[in-house]
Order: sequence, then structure tokens, then C-alpha cells
Amino acid sequence: MPSGEALVSERDSGRILRVPAGGGRPTTMTTLPGVLHQGESGLLGLAVSPTFARDQFVYAYYTTSSDNRIVRFRLDGTRAEAPTPILTGLAHGVIHNGGRIRFGPDGLLYVGVGDTGVRTNAQNLASRNGKILRIRPDGTIPADNPFPGSPVYSLGHRNVQGLAWDSAGRMWASEFGQDRFDEINLIVAGGNYGWPVVEGDGDTDGGRYRRPLATWPVADASPSGIGIRGNTMYVAALRGQRLWELDLAGATVRGEPRAVLDGVAGRLRAAVAAPDGSIWILTNNTDGRGEPRPGDDRILALR
Repeated sequence: MPSGEALVSERDSGRILRVPAGGGRPTTMTTLPGVLHQGESGLLGLAVSPTFARDQFVYAYYTTSSDNRIVRFRLDGTRAEAPTPILTGLAHGVIHNGGRIRFGPDGLLYVGVGDTGVRTNAQNLASRNGKILRIRPDGTIPADNPFPGSPVYSLGHRNVQGLAWDSAGRMWASEFGQDRFDEINLIVAGGNYGWPVVEGDGDTDGGRYRRPLATWPVADASPSGIGIRGNTMYVAALRGQRLWELDLAGATVRGEPRAVLDGVAGRLRAAVAAPDGSIWILTNNTDGRGEPRPGDDRILALR
């Protein structure tokens, strides 16, 4: 936030916590009403308005008993007002809910929505699942979206987990594979990224599907949040329990990804470029899939 404080969401509890500027013990700001946690569902994404100093809006993506949805609410000092839905009716499930939300350089909200385990969703333009969506801050559809009248920005996704932009405004995404390959993709308006026809760097069907810029065997990554600092992309890996560093060269990835923090901090859920120039890494060891260590879960700052 403009104050230097940060907000952190908890998937299972639905809580949003406030971390003091400079670090320290967080305090609970609010618990969002109606958050349903089953399997991989729950409170999944959080984004602060790029015009927060003026409008005080915070946005959240979460699962209810009937759908996945995006709400926004105002933070008035230390008090969170009741949330207002701006996008509802996204199919939800025990797996592949997506949920990463980020504001792009254009001031619009981008949303990674998983296929909820129904593979056909990803290639069906009538479904908003298995897609990256692009909406205005009030939930309406921008007139220049690639599919008129639709929030869909790109399709053919299994379960996008990370969104980030480089210094030239190019959009990158990380994505869970099925059994073979996880992916890093350069996202373009209207692009089709192949799922479920293609997993990894496979047949592009004469150019119909866009190739990933980097891939890993699923055991080495399960990539979640991504952050970009300068020309380096940082990719948090869950199953792989490491942080991947990739060198960006324009619209390409140069050389091979490098593994750091390999096994040091366990499962990693998020990587975010912080205002002070560091990269924040969020561990994810207390959800029943990891092995908690003293102090987990934690935010680590990579200088």
C-alpha cells in the first residue's frame, strides 16, 4: 500500500492481515464473509487498487458455496468496509480455481481463472474458466478486449497461478501442467495457449497455439506467483520447493532457468516485487501439503 504496509490473504481462513512497514507482527484487518475452503478453494487472490490513495479500494478473489467471485472493499484507516461483488458466477471446484489477480500497467484488472478440472472449459469461449480475464476496476468489460463483449483476454489455460509485467509492459504468466510440463508464457491479447490439446512445448497446430517460453517437469516446479525485478523473473515453486530465476531478453527467455533457495524454505507460493527493490517470497508449508518449519508460514525478503 502507499503507506509501505502490506496486505496478506489466507486461503483457508478468509482473513486479510496487515503487515507493518518494515516488517513485524501482522494484525487482522478483516475476515471476508462466505469464503468456502475445500481442497484448493478459498481466498485466493488479493490486489490493491493502483489509485488506492484516492479510492482506498482493495480487491479479492475467493470461493463461495456457489461460485468464484471478485469483490472490492474500502479500507478506511484500520477498518474494512463490507465487500461489494464486481464479478460473480465463475465456476468453482475442489481443484484448479486459479485466483491470481493483478492490476496491469493499463490500470485494468487481470484475473487468472482455472478450468476447475473440466478440461473443455479452456477452449470454450462461452466459459470464463480456463482463461485470463481483463476487466475494469468496476467489473465492466473494456471495449478493446480481444473478444467483443467478453472479459476473456486469453484462453487455453489449465490453471494460471502467477501474473507479472516487465519494464516494457509485456505480460507474463505461470501455469500448472498436468503430468508432464509446467509453463511460463508470454501473454498476448486473444492468444490461445493450447490446454488441453497441448501441454508444454508441443504441437502448435500450425501456429494456432502459442508456445511457452520456459517449461519444467512438474516435479521440479508447480509454479505459483511470479515477480519481475529488472530483467530477472522470479518464480515461486510449490512441489519443486525452490525459487526459479529466469533471465528475460525482450520477449524471450535467455539461457536456462536457475534454481535458488532449493529446499531451504519448503513450498513457495508467491513472489512479488516490493517497493524497496526486494523480492518478497511467501512460504506455503502449513496447508497440509508441506512440512512446517519454525516460524512458518513466513514472508522472506530477497535483496
